[in-house]
Amino acid sequence: MLIRLNEVRGRTGLSRSEIYRRIREGGFPKPVKLGEKASAWVLAEVESWIAARIAARDAKEVQA
Repeated sequence: MLIRLNEVRGRTGLSRSEIYRRIREGGFPKPVKLGEKASAWVLAEVESWIAARIAARDAKEVQA
């Protein structure tokens, strides 16, 4: 399933500029081009990114 930018923002809490900055730095899933001016993200990839952030947080809490 594909989701558009507004849904990605809602799920992650990140701004548009922060999402694109992280994409440039290799720290966020790249969008899929739907057309000349339209892009969307694979929902499973965004959910995996969120899960990885939670796992990293939990790992740090265990080490503390």
